[in-house]
Amino acid sequence: MQLKSLRIFEAVCETGSFGAAAQQLHTVQSNVTAHIKKLEEELGAQLLERCTPVVPTSAGRLLRGHARHMLASHDEVLALLQGRQAAPGALCIGSMETTAALRLPPLLAQLHRRHPGMVMELRTGPTAFLVDEMLAGRLDCALVAGQPPQPRLQAWPVFRETLVLVGSAPLAQFPTPQQLCQQPFLAFRQGCSYRQRIELLLASQGITSARIMELGSLDAILGCVAAGMGYALLPQSVVQAQQARFGVQGCALPPGLADIARVDTCLVTGPEASWSPALRAWVQLLHETVAPPQAMTEAEELLMA
Repeated sequence: MQLKSLRIFEAVCETGSFGAAAQQLHTVQSNVTAHIKKLEEELGAQLLERCTPVVPTSAGRLLRGHARHMLASHDEVLALLQGRQAAPGALCIGSMETTAALRLPPLLAQLHRRHPGMVMELRTGPTAFLVDEMLAGRLDCALVAGQPPQPRLQAWPVFRETLVLVGSAPLAQFPTPQQLCQQPFLAFRQGCSYRQRIELLLASQGITSARIMELGSLDAILGCVAAGMGYALLPQSVVQAQQARFGVQGCALPPGLADIARVDTCLVTGPEASWSPALRAWVQLLHETVAPPQAMTEAEELLMA
């Protein structure tokens, strides 16, 4: 395999088009097509689905993870041999919106101070969407709820959240099932782990026909809860941070629902062999600055071994 072919393959995956990849690399489309064809012949596998947009096959996704590592390592060695400091490269992070709003800003700011040349991109979405993006090779890592049952991904707990019932007025005690039925629950779209917890909460109270209304952002959910439109189920840390702004109130779930209330936010990555220098810098920062939940003790040792 030639590094040039791998760069062309990565460009096609990134742009979703042979023509766009050719423009990005300042070459002709026939050259892009020839390199991809040669790469597929060498590996004996189809790497790309020729659709619109072009997407990698399962073999292509596997190659892409390793290709990114190979290209980054090549650029790092070349920079060192040329007597200059290697650029940290680019990092694309996926995150749940609640984590992005509360946990990430100080960490990303610190990463930027350490590596001012690093290009960072943050994409938000529900856990199921982020896992799909990881499997498709469109993210370097993601912060999701729980550990996804995907053998191609590895995950470590980073933050532990406690979910609380959020309303517009203080609650002296947790509402009865009849009270919970009187207002809809406001949640992110399907695929959000917190929405799944709402469904578990309702089921635990014997409620089978509650209304769940989908809203597109954390601000929209908090704003509508503050206006008395319904309940939400969100991390206590988010409610505390936004209480002065929105005036919402949190109520702890009953002790018997501790398994529903407790959620570990996990860092999900591909195999360590595929990590870019930028991803390694991000993982190192998390290891140094984030106090892991108790469940992370053993996993943390594996992460930094």
